[in-house]
Amino acid sequence: MGVVKVLVVDDDPAIIQPLVDGLKRNGFEVESVSYASQVLPAAGDVDVILLDLGLPDGDGIDVLRELRRTSDVPVIITTARGEETDRIVGLELGADDYVVKPFSVRELSARIRAVSRRRRSDPTLSTERVMVDRSRHVVIVDGAEIDLTAKEFDLLAVLAEEPGRAVPRQELFSRVWDPVWIGTGKTLDVHVATLRRKLGDAELIETVRGVGYRLATDRS
Repeated sequence: MGVVKVLVVDDDPAIIQPLVDGLKRNGFEVESVSYASQVLPAAGDVDVILLDLGLPDGDGIDVLRELRRTSDVPVIITTARGEETDRIVGLELGADDYVVKPFSVRELSARIRAVSRRRRSDPTLSTERVMVDRSRHVVIVDGAEIDLTAKEFDLLAVLAEEPGRAVPRQELFSRVWDPVWIGTGKTLDVHVATLRRKLGDAELIETVRGVGYRLATDRS
């Protein structure tokens, strides 16, 4: 996938440098700006933007709105605003993820890789038995098209991005449901059980105890 270029947008000196240094240690190429007016000119040369909502010359929500008029660069909101209404507004305006401060660099790095992978990956994901076409919203198993709900499709698409990789439960919650999931863990298990039934072979989705789930590879 190559080195992911990240733009950090934040005006708090206590956050900027430790965050930039931490992301660089995790393998990212990082630049930072502190003002809303600097974001759009810099957006064309990066892969992911980390956007704080409280900026000295404007609100991050307005910046996001302007970004979405001209660019599809992935945006992860990083903010102290943790209210549900703030999350909903940010996500509905086109943010790819929403992380509430304080957060760990390790968690943020995983989220950056996830949104970058989604934007860069091929719309068709497949193993020998399973094909997921995200552009047409079609799933074919053993040559037959199957009918899935939107959540079931999204869940299978995440697992199909890297067949054989154990995808952590929290990553599945974040990407399929909500970046700040507060519901019951049974929701995921119920969806996996239904998805297994519809796929026609429970062994296609393997449980990785203590981690999450993975899509079986052709070698499994």
